[in-house]
Amino acid sequence: MASLQQEPTGVYHIVFRYDRKRFKRSLETKTQSLALARLDEIEETLQLLKSGRLGIPDDQPTDAFILAAGRIDQIKQKAPPPTESPRGLLLEGLFTEFFASLPDDNLEPNTLRTMHTHKQHLLRILKKRFPVADLKGNDLQKYVNARSKEFTQYSRTVAGKKKPVKCTVSATTIKKEIATFGTVWRWAATVPLLEGEFPSRGLRYPKADDKPPFQTYGEIVRQIETQSLTGSDASELWECLYLRKQEVEELLDTAEHRSYLPPYVFPMLASAAHTGARRSELLRARVADLDLTNRVLTIQEKKRVRGRRSTRRVPLSTRLAACLEKWLTTRAAGKNLFNASDGTSLTPDKVHGGFRNAVNNSKWQVIRGWHTLRHSFISNLACDGIDQRIIDDFVGHTTEEMRRRYRHLFPHVKSSAISKVFG
Repeated sequence: MASLQQEPTGVYHIVFRYDRKRFKRSLETKTQSLALARLDEIEETLQLLKSGRLGIPDDQPTDAFILAAGRIDQIKQKAPPPTESPRGLLLEGLFTEFFASLPDDNLEPNTLRTMHTHKQHLLRILKKRFPVADLKGNDLQKYVNARSKEFTQYSRTVAGKKKPVKCTVSATTIKKEIATFGTVWRWAATVPLLEGEFPSRGLRYPKADDKPPFQTYGEIVRQIETQSLTGSDASELWECLYLRKQEVEELLDTAEHRSYLPPYVFPMLASAAHTGARRSELLRARVADLDLTNRVLTIQEKKRVRGRRSTRRVPLSTRLAACLEKWLTTRAAGKNLFNASDGTSLTPDKVHGGFRNAVNNSKWQVIRGWHTLRHSFISNLACDGIDQRIIDDFVGHTTEEMRRRYRHLFPHVKSSAISKVFG
């Protein structure tokens, strides 16, 4: 019902869900015993709320009430942030208005969480009381320059340096933060709270390196060993791992024979590996989306068409069809295709834990997460020369940038081009 996360700063945060909403709040302590005590207290409060023996007063915020274990006298009352000043709408007020306007289920939880992180950086550097109507391109450029000088929690090895060097914030990250600001601005212009275009034209970012191409397990191991890579250098390569067909099956065999895994883990892994579905898409999948007669899975999308739910259909492999047919006979009742043993819905945190348990203490523990299975699905189709249009149809790719990273995996096309010219 609730879980602890320790941030790089050492401070513990608690993550819990209530009324179909996910909350992550700081416990303001670095002491594990205190954090565990608060975890027990909050889980007990959630249980009382679920059973109906405790209710949240209408005038109390849900997260604050749960964090205070129902003790209203201990709830810190926060004054609502000011939205305007004599000079107009403030930056903090703009973000407050935007997030309050979002309908439930409008954005993926991960997307929403990332946007809140971007907001915190923007408020920190541009300042909460910045009058948004006065925003100019120069203000955004100052933001870009300031962020590019800040350091992340990651480090990398540098030739000639004995110790790893801290990494600065990448251009890619800064561009995403500016993009979030632009999204909020354009929403405000339609309400309208603001006028004019978002002044991001002509911004100059620090130079960014292309991501490494997708590579096999063996290729990455050789690079790490020959170059003595550690830290973020090695992690960056493992982010680009794709498993060959035989390796995918070996990974699935490993998970299938781990009897201690929650029952949903193996069928979810098999579905990700053989359809290229994202973790969030598998969490959304319904029993009605599975057609075993025609051996096809309909995947409910949120990312491909802006502002509208769309679908794509992927045929089932023989192994996946057999796996899902067996899963249907053993799973707990419920509309979701994948659920916990007690029938409750799965959360991203829970299935991430299931993935880690499936790969830990094996050669596959270097895999970063569920998305590697999507990379592997696409990469193996590309390596076998499957038409790009079919790949796009299976995985929902719509941009040239998405396709470009897989293009090197068409070896027969490049080889035939060289042979045609040079023999």
